[in-house]
Amino acid sequence: MKVAVGADHKGFEFKQKVKQILAKLGHEVVDFGTHSTEAVDYPDFGLKVANAVVKGEVDYGITVCWTGNGMNIAVNKVKGIRAGMALSVDMARYTRLHNDANIMTLAAKYTPEDKLEEIIKAFLQTKFEGGRHIPRVEKIRQAEGSASSA
Repeated sequence: MKVAVGADHKGFEFKQKVKQILAKLGHEVVDFGTHSTEAVDYPDFGLKVANAVVKGEVDYGITVCWTGNGMNIAVNKVKGIRAGMALSVDMARYTRLHNDANIMTLAAKYTPEDKLEEIIKAFLQTKFEGGRHIPRVEKIRQAEGSASSA
């Protein structure tokens, strides 16, 4: 599987751990940066990951910032992205199972490092359940094309 990763300066070190785990699990990693702890703007790196996912250049994306919130907001602005925050194995599993997420966002501050490999495995190995979730995901797709989702 080909996985894009991206982080800001506060997520850089955590992203390095993500890359090591992905490589250990046999996945190809495409690193969109950042490549240091020098201050940068998280959208610059998250949007590169999101665009690679939407274009089909990679199978999934993993983004990291300090709390995960900024990165998650940024990548979800790209049409076709359904990013979910994962602070636990269950969150990673359910964002795929119920939401068909194609990007997982991690919080360098809050995601437990001792569970990181399990979280990554849960995200990448869980298949979308479909069924009753299909109309819900479809409503999200429809909202992407409208000025108002209300």
